Amino acid sequence: MSGLIRVVFGRLSITGVVFALAFFCAALTPSLMPREAVVQGALCGVAAALGYLLGAMLSALWGFLEIPKLETDRRQTLLVVALLGLIAVGASLRHADVWQNSTLALWQQPPLDTVHPFQVVLVAGAVFTALVLVGRLFQVLFQMLAAHMAVVLPRRIALLGGLAAAILIFWSVGENLLLRGALRLADSSFKQLDNLLEDQIAAPSSPLRTGGPGSLLAWHGLGREGRNFIASGPDASEISAFWDRPALEPIRVYAGLNSAETIAERVQLALDELIRQGGFERSTLVIVTPTGTGWVDPAAMDTLEYLHRGDVASVALQYSYLTSWLSLLVEPEYGLDSARSLFRAVYDHWKNLPETERPKLVLYGLSLGALNSQNSADLLDIVADPFHGALWAGPPFQSAMWRDITANREPGSPAWLPRYQDGSVIRFTSQENHLGEATAPWGPLRIVYLQYASDPVVFFDLWSLYRPPEWLNGDRGPDVSPVLRWYPVLTMLQLLFDMMIATNSPLGHGHMYAPEHHIEPWIAVTGLDVDPETVERLKQHFAGTMRTP
Repeated sequence: MSGLIRVVFGRLSITGVVFALAFFCAALTPSLMPREAVVQGALCGVAAALGYLLGAMLSALWGFLEIPKLETDRRQTLLVVALLGLIAVGASLRHADVWQNSTLALWQQPPLDTVHPFQVVLVAGAVFTALVLVGRLFQVLFQMLAAHMAVVLPRRIALLGGLAAAILIFWSVGENLLLRGALRLADSSFKQLDNLLEDQIAAPSSPLRTGGPGSLLAWHGLGREGRNFIASGPDASEISAFWDRPALEPIRVYAGLNSAETIAERVQLALDELIRQGGFERSTLVIVTPTGTGWVDPAAMDTLEYLHRGDVASVALQYSYLTSWLSLLVEPEYGLDSARSLFRAVYDHWKNLPETERPKLVLYGLSLGALNSQNSADLLDIVADPFHGALWAGPPFQSAMWRDITANREPGSPAWLPRYQDGSVIRFTSQENHLGEATAPWGPLRIVYLQYASDPVVFFDLWSLYRPPEWLNGDRGPDVSPVLRWYPVLTMLQLLFDMMIATNSPLGHGHMYAPEHHIEPWIAVTGLDVDPETVERLKQHFAGTMRTP
């Protein structure tokens, strides 16, 4: 144990310790998501390690440039730094509950009595120690490489060469071998596991349901998310009870990763099943792109089916078992081929139907599904014969189309709720309905982005490393803490942790999109005429409905 302590804390950089303490304290300040003790501790530990790294690098650069240093007693300086640091850490931990409650109050959630400071410090210490050990390993590799290069190169060039080589080795091993390899292995393993596991959901008895008698898609091959999607949702009797008049049974088609070996085969099965069930004979047809795990949000699909009294068909294709935020960070294009193939197959069949017999064709996606759905159709290819519209909820920060629209928004509109041109094609909305703020009526193509200002999957910003994100300028979103402040480097780290816990938020905030907030966007996208009283009644019907991503 004493050996480990010497390895981790022996000959600490005083500048690094100062930066580590400052980063620890600043990591307790609010960001988009409130944090529980374990998450807060992990964030503080990573922040402290990052701060130490920056401070140690600054000190090393100072020495590399051979700038004279102040002559001080190292032991006394370290003692003063530690004492002042403990005071700062204690004060920050004491105020941390106030910072977290500034967000919870806006979300109308119970306030925290404490952030559990001892738990935070314990977790932070463990994370900091582990990361410093990794840093020591990097230092050994760097020094070894630099020493070998110094045999044939000048000392400073050898140091730079050794640093570059060590960074390249760590990056290659960390991203390509460990991270990407582990994710692909996990995805493949979950696919095989899902193929073996049975759940408690019985196969449909109706031949008109996917996976039922006569279906082209086997029930077991749909996977857990596919079986949940087909088995859940309102039936005709529930919809009829709400409207007090007859309704249709909604059509849902889903092809899982285990339904066939290739994307082309899964797409063909899904299209054939959609045709078999009469999906192209409904008034509205939705091409759904699921999230990374294959999950389809019932908050979106249930509300649409209620609005159209069951006269809806939807089709979805699974492409992964990974959570969306992991895919977004490592392989944001994951699943794009599946989304494009399904769109092209459905669109080609749809456009060859007589115009008077076509359903309204719309697109839907949440999170990574929204990203892939946006990229599934080239708008230039369909401009002569456009689909009707799209609803994209929680569009992730990786979306080039969303970023371009936001960057070119109308002057005076905030980044968290842009107004784009005259609103005839693209509109944004949030918890409150803002779709009526457009200056022009809808055109033939209607696109709605549903996004919350507190959603870090949408508003994670890599460039917050060195500049404030645009959504902090001007008026803030209604559920973003008024005391949130930008800190170089640290804010990006906070947003990264926010993204990992974004689905832990209550419904209607973060990355949890409430059913009632989908109703007016669906009305706009599909061109329904619904009176305000019915809209409010439908919102009340869905208010507080829980869901599991």
